[in-house]
Amino acid sequence: MKIVLVGAGSIQFGYGTLGDIFNSTQLRGCEITLLDINAKALEVVLKTSKEFLQKHKLNYTVNATTDRRAAFQGADFIISSIEIGNRFQLWDEDWKIPMQYGVHQVYGENGGPGGVFHSLRIGKVVLEIVKDAMEICPNAWIFNYSNPMTAICTTVKRAYPEAKFVGMCHEIGWLGRWLPRMLNRKHEDLHYRAAGLNHFSCMISLTDRKSGMDLYPEVLQKAGAFFEREPGYSDLFDEYRRTGTLSAAEKFDKGETNLKSAYEWTDRRLVQFMLKNYHLLPITTDSHFGEYLGWAWDVVDHRGILDFYDVYKIMLSQEVPHEIRLETSERVIPIIDGIISDANFEEAAVNVQNLGLIEDLPSWLVVEVPAMINKNGVNGIKMPDLPKGYLGLLRGYTSVYDLTAEAIIHEKREYAIQALLANPVVHQASHLEAMVDRVISKQEKWLGYLK
Repeated sequence: MKIVLVGAGSIQFGYGTLGDIFNSTQLRGCEITLLDINAKALEVVLKTSKEFLQKHKLNYTVNATTDRRAAFQGADFIISSIEIGNRFQLWDEDWKIPMQYGVHQVYGENGGPGGVFHSLRIGKVVLEIVKDAMEICPNAWIFNYSNPMTAICTTVKRAYPEAKFVGMCHEIGWLGRWLPRMLNRKHEDLHYRAAGLNHFSCMISLTDRKSGMDLYPEVLQKAGAFFEREPGYSDLFDEYRRTGTLSAAEKFDKGETNLKSAYEWTDRRLVQFMLKNYHLLPITTDSHFGEYLGWAWDVVDHRGILDFYDVYKIMLSQEVPHEIRLETSERVIPIIDGIISDANFEEAAVNVQNLGLIEDLPSWLVVEVPAMINKNGVNGIKMPDLPKGYLGLLRGYTSVYDLTAEAIIHEKREYAIQALLANPVVHQASHLEAMVDRVISKQEKWLGYLK
């Protein structure tokens, strides 16, 4: 069994995923190839991993290379988590340039104009990775952690429909933090299902595993009091400014807290709005959910989003101890274990091609749904009868993904402009072409392919 980690030079991704693999019983004895374009960073992760294996007497083979095609030889599973260039400089440009041209986007990573530029930039590189994989190891499962998730996955499945390509995101982990405390029930007694698009998804059902009782009415009754003082990123940023340390990390498990926020509905003004007007609980916070809605600017917690971005930069930039931990921090290794062992368990959220999973959305679109994991792989679970109002919001963004995929695959600036014109967040057109040209000129190395 061979697993390739693409982007393994990242301390957070490399060490975290290695710890997950070393904690697996199904993967003992497998070969792990670390792949990155940064040879120096790669050497650090390789050295640490070999020392860890020797210390703990674990039976794995670990090697490293900067040669992607060599790395993919004989691969059974590929896990990819990449960014390109100076991520924060590029993200700042994605966010601020559209705002200068009059676009009220609440954040700029996944949705809105910033999300389109991010997709155009990184989607091209991911396509190159998948191209090599399809030529060298076409039967390998490829798990993607890079954002913008829906745009990347939709583009890949359009260009390579036969690819076993699955998007992984840990935002649904918020439900594991919120629901047990809100309802005073154990997490293992709750069965929830969510559906939608990545970072734009809501909980659709919630039942008691033992009795089958519908618990959604109780959520709608208790959510207001619960979220009013639930801690958020503004509290984390205040803590950092006070202490100089940041305890939060990017993981599936969001942890627990008994603290009360210094702010009302911090990070979750859109949660409040969705509960009131759609009777649905989003699985994420304002910074992500608001990227897809033209009216979000009028609703979101702007302070919370600014503080989230500062916390996120600190989280991804702070010095990380050079250590690997025998723990499971993300869901991809349990999924691989489940495929190998034919476990047939339900995974809470994966990003896979729709193909009727959400009937009222296009079949070519990649959607975020629960899935059964077994020897046949990652099998999305059909989510029927989504509320019409919510479907209206989801449908409003699908054309953006269609045109973004076309722009990446066919390398056409015209499609990029049309993706922005179709975007619900864009409310003016006269300066749009100038905005696109400005971003392309600033990011020529990554977007110069658009002609």
